[in-house]
Amino acid sequence: MSGAALGLEIVVVFFLALFLLHRYGDFGKQQRMVLFGTLLAWYLCFLIVFILPLDVTTTIYKQCKKDHEEHAVSPPPVNQTTRNVSLAPTQSVQAACHKPWSYIPDGIMPVFWRVVYWTSQCLTWLLLPFMQSYARSGGFSIGGKMKTALIENAIYYGSYLLIFGSLLIYVAVHPQWRLSWYELQTIGITAANTWGLFLLVLLLGYGLVEIPRSYWDASRHGHLLLKTYFKASKLMTEKADAEENLEDVMEEVRKVSEAIKYNHPLRTCIDTILRKCPPDYQEKMGRNMDDYEDFEDKQTFPSEKSLVKLHKRVIYAVQRHNRTRVQWQILLQQAFHLEDVAKNETSSTRQFVHSFPRSQPAGWFCRYMYTPTVEWYWECLLKRWFYRLLSLVLTLFSVVVVWSECTFFSTKPVLSLFAVFIQLAERDYNYVYIQVACFITIFFLCTCVYSTVFRIRVFNYYYLASHHQTDAYSLQFSGMLFCRLTPPLCLNFLGLIHMDAAISHQQKEQTAYTSIMGSMRVLSFVANGFYIYYPMLIVILCIATYFSLGTRCLNLLGFQQFMGDTEMTSDLMEEGKELIRREKRKRQRTEDGENRRREWKERYGSQREEQSARSRTKHDAKESDANDRQVKYSRGGGRAERDRVELLQDAEPLDFNADSLADEAVDSECGRHAGGRYLSMSSSRSRIFDDV
Repeated sequence: MSGAALGLEIVVVFFLALFLLHRYGDFGKQQRMVLFGTLLAWYLCFLIVFILPLDVTTTIYKQCKKDHEEHAVSPPPVNQTTRNVSLAPTQSVQAACHKPWSYIPDGIMPVFWRVVYWTSQCLTWLLLPFMQSYARSGGFSIGGKMKTALIENAIYYGSYLLIFGSLLIYVAVHPQWRLSWYELQTIGITAANTWGLFLLVLLLGYGLVEIPRSYWDASRHGHLLLKTYFKASKLMTEKADAEENLEDVMEEVRKVSEAIKYNHPLRTCIDTILRKCPPDYQEKMGRNMDDYEDFEDKQTFPSEKSLVKLHKRVIYAVQRHNRTRVQWQILLQQAFHLEDVAKNETSSTRQFVHSFPRSQPAGWFCRYMYTPTVEWYWECLLKRWFYRLLSLVLTLFSVVVVWSECTFFSTKPVLSLFAVFIQLAERDYNYVYIQVACFITIFFLCTCVYSTVFRIRVFNYYYLASHHQTDAYSLQFSGMLFCRLTPPLCLNFLGLIHMDAAISHQQKEQTAYTSIMGSMRVLSFVANGFYIYYPMLIVILCIATYFSLGTRCLNLLGFQQFMGDTEMTSDLMEEGKELIRREKRKRQRTEDGENRRREWKERYGSQREEQSARSRTKHDAKESDANDRQVKYSRGGGRAERDRVELLQDAEPLDFNADSLADEAVDSECGRHAGGRYLSMSSSRSRIFDDV
């Protein structure tokens, strides 16, 4: 099993990242470089989370061997009681070090971590921000897009260079240190981790409280339904604003497109902008355009700089419109489902009934296992208790994280609960428990941090929408954020379990992951000060999140937030409830129309098919008799006439009574003759007013 676990996890993590990218991205429409950059960023971050437990168990085994070697080199003093003792006890002590099943040979993990870490850092600080701005830039040339990307990312590069420069000056003025490549590398890593730790504590403090509370609120169907109504009202306002903004931008594009003709030098820029517009707007703009009119030199035309700004506005407006449209459809499905749950809770039959049929056909699981009775028990009874139990477990886990973040620097006594659990398992060499405990802890920390990014409203612009609806900008932003937060998060986790000697100040074997970070003794004030005391702010952030101080402040500033039974919240909930009712009635009318068409087709479809067959038979018989009479009376003609008659006999009779014609006229009250060659006005009228 030497190295087999590492290779297996590398393959599994790759397919996991590929599956998630397929769920959120669109392989057919998005650029290959965008997909490749996002996949690589997600893959490297997931590798750190999955491989770090293997590194921990390997380090524990190495520490055990080191302790036993030191014990064998320096035996206890020999006296009368121990003179006749053999070496068997020493051998038994050495044999107590059990090799883990996932042991990784020496020399593999340091190289692996260097490749993963430095590749992810190059992605997050150099390539992904540049590609993100490049993909959304309004420039029409490669040079113009690159210039815009560099200007927009100056703030990110500036913040990194500011931290790096400050630490560089601190090391340079210190008389005992010399600036070698090792020290420069350590300063760069410390600067990146310091930047990430600032954001990490803020997001973690919010997620540790909000995630358990969200599951508790999910168990309260009435509260969740009211919150959904509130979201519907706000989202409809945003959706209307996005549609209005798109209309204004498209109107400006239309005016510019009509002003710049086909032979103008900037016409290629206009064509590029038109390709970014929705298809229906492209058709409207292309109808009344006369491209054969030459432009006049006296006319005033927009400059290329203004077209670049217009191009960027078009990209933003289209992305915002698509995002709000997808969010609205997802929110409608959630609201309909919650209303169905509220109705089925009082059902005496204990069978779950949906207001609308499912969009996808039911598979074997829903047909045989997840029956309406099972669905009723899960949705109306068991689900709420499951969410409450899960919320309590997550709350307990959050309390353990907060306590450990405030006490992980204490090694004697050991106060960090994570360090206590790992050390207890280390005594029994229970490597499976160590790996599972490490993975669950890191996964919980990652969930609290990453989910917070998409819960806070300011980050809602970067929206990861499922069903292949996430744009390239959001995909690259998520990859960039993962790469920035994962290394300091894992380093903080190693401090919680006392596996980072730079923080715990213990002479223990270092993990391969901490070895690439360099010695923090070069920057003692960071290791002994910032990395220890700054995470304690998580207590203040958790208290502020528990009492919803941020939500109250946003509500006072004019940003409507869900606050319960306040007057503003009640008005928005009533408005959202009416919007959901309107959409439900609209969908119900559509479903009723489809059912009427289906019933009409089932009831009169067989009669029309029989009538069409009889009419077709009569028509064929008439054509055959006419051909026979024509042949009979044209025998005296020439050879050319006989050839023409034979060709007419081989030709198939035209049938204007196709099935599609019958389907289009299903609402017509009178059935017409199947062999008719013209569509009557009643049929055309019924097709026009079919929706009525």
